[in-house]
Parts: sequence; C-alpha cells; structure tokens
Amino acid sequence: MEQQWANRASSAEAAVTARHFARLWATPGTQLGVVAWPSTRQNRMFATWNYWWQAHLLDCLVDAQVRDPQPVRRKRIAAQLRGHHLRNVGRWTNSYYDDMAWLALAIERSGRLTGVKRQRAQRTFTKQFTRAWSPGGGIPWRKQDRYFNIPANGPAGIFLARNGELPQAQLMADWIDETLIDPQTHLVFDGIKEGSAGSLDRAQYTYCQGVVLGLETELAVRTKDDRHAPRVHRLVAAVAQNMAPDGVLKSEGGGDGGLFSGVTVRYLALVATALPADAPEDAAARDAARKIVMTSAQSAWDFRQTVDGLPLFGFNWSRTAEVPTAESAGATFAGGAVTSSSVPERDLSVQLSGWMLMEAAHALSVA
Repeated sequence: MEQQWANRASSAEAAVTARHFARLWATPGTQLGVVAWPSTRQNRMFATWNYWWQAHLLDCLVDAQVRDPQPVRRKRIAAQLRGHHLRNVGRWTNSYYDDMAWLALAIERSGRLTGVKRQRAQRTFTKQFTRAWSPGGGIPWRKQDRYFNIPANGPAGIFLARNGELPQAQLMADWIDETLIDPQTHLVFDGIKEGSAGSLDRAQYTYCQGVVLGLETELAVRTKDDRHAPRVHRLVAAVAQNMAPDGVLKSEGGGDGGLFSGVTVRYLALVATALPADAPEDAAARDAARKIVMTSAQSAWDFRQTVDGLPLFGFNWSRTAEVPTAESAGATFAGGAVTSSSVPERDLSVQLSGWMLMEAAHALSVA
C-alpha cells in the first residue's frame, strides 16, 4: 500500500511538472506554475500567475521532497522561490494577508524539511502578521480592509505557532473559537466584517475547516494546553458529518476553489499523524481524519483521467474528470478572487489539490 501511494503521488507530481512548470520569462534558475493546461500565450508569459496558487505549488514540491528526496527537486524548490520573488517585483509581500500566510507556511516548511531556506522572508512575514493583529481580534483579509477571515488568520496562526510565536497563535485560535464557530453545525464560518450590522459571513468553506484544524493541532502539540484537542475533536466530527458524508470531501469547484479541498486534506492528514494523547476522543479524531483523506484519495484516483500516461484529476473527487481543451474558457480574476475555468480541470489549482491529496495519502500510508 505504501508503494502504491508513493507511485500515485509521483505520477501526480510528474503530471504537474509536464503540464505546468515553466521558467519565468525564460530566466535561468527560475520556475513558476503556468495557471492553466492547455495554456494560452498569456498564461505562459505569466501575465497572470496567482500568488497563492504558487505558494501551494511550493508546498507540494516540499511534500514530494519529503517523500523521495532528490537533488533535482531541491533545485526546483529553489527555482520556485526565485521565480516567485522575481514575479512579485523583487519582494515577498503583497496587499493580501491570506496570500502572504500561504507563502509563509510553504517557505517555513521548505527551510525546515528540505534545507532550502529564506529566513529573511520568514522574519518579514512574522512582522506582517503580528503588526496586523487588531485589538478586537483577528488580522484582516487584506491591507486597508476591515474584513477578518479564516483564510488569513488560520494559516497565519499556523505559521506563527511553528515559528515560536505561541501566545499570538493562541490569541488567534481563541478569537476564532469565540467568534466564528457555528453553534449548530460546529463548522467554521468564513469571517466577520468589523463595525457593521449583520457582519458575520456564514459561508462555510472546506479550507476554512482545514486551517483551523491545523492551527488547533499545532497548538495541542506545542503548548500541551488542554483546550485545543477538544476543538479538533469537535471540528473533525463536523467535517465528517457535513462535508464528507459519504467519506469523500466535497468539491468547491475550480479557480481559487480548486485548492480548497487540497488544503483541507493537508491538515486532516496533520490531525491523523500529529494530534497528541491517547484518550478515546483523540484516537477517534485521528481515525476519522485519516478515513476522509484515504477515502477521498481512492475516489479521486478512481475517477481521474489519463492523458499521455499521466493523471488528470477532477475538481470533484466523486465523479469522472473532464479533459479540458484549448477552446474552453479560462479562469478570470474578479473582486480579489480567481473564478473557475469553464472546465475546472484546466486550472492548476485543481491539479495541485489532486497532487496534495496523493501526497497526504502517501504520508498516512507510512505513518
């Protein structure tokens, strides 16, 4: 079973490598992910490049290096970092705290797990997140904005916890638990707008659940504080009941939504491998998290298409993937978000989620 999942993860990596990797503007020593396949000339020129998708591509490369350390992949990780920094006009930051949090997580993992470090970037991100904290709780979605959401606070909190900023990470976790948990379903709401009536955004996205699971698990491991593990137990059960009733994590479409399920399985796998203690509730949460990841992975593999001998994953892991064509409409950027291509499988985000899922299944098969 371990070798089977290793082979599947390797195939997912090979598919993204063949279809999406390219130098940035033909510059030696750089790499980014082309955002669509089949791609347009505009895609290949990185006129659009989707900062946070590239952060998850880096994370996937780190996963692969942990699975199968190779000098060539380590070079790709360094090239991805150089490409990102160059395309971002020679800096790491931008105006969106959620974007920065995803990249911060990937850079931290790259340094810790592969030895490809960007310590100045990590220090920069730490300052960004700690200085953005509002006295009322939370960091905003983007600068000069008063919308405080999980996609910014969840990954930023995980990053801060992993960088030893435990008091700040705990403040974030406590604010989320007090402010953004649905009392009926126990799922996590998306966010809250400061200072307006009816300010709570009750949308419940898969990746919001994932990053809160990641944050609470990291704090359970690092603080030994007994308030964190019960939050993980509660949220894993809520995800299993409401977002994976048949065992397969639900779809969130393409575009930005194409990454949501992949992010969620990353942190469900963290719960399954890292949640401490041996109480029955801990074991039950680990087992439930593992079941969602493994059932989803088997289903996504069963419903994949094969193109030129390599897998193409569906945006919905419970139904057969559709092979996109160059004639299908591509993704568009509007209102701070990327909408789906007309065939979601065309989007790099969807294929990264499939790759993340295969890597998560492999990690669980060896745990």
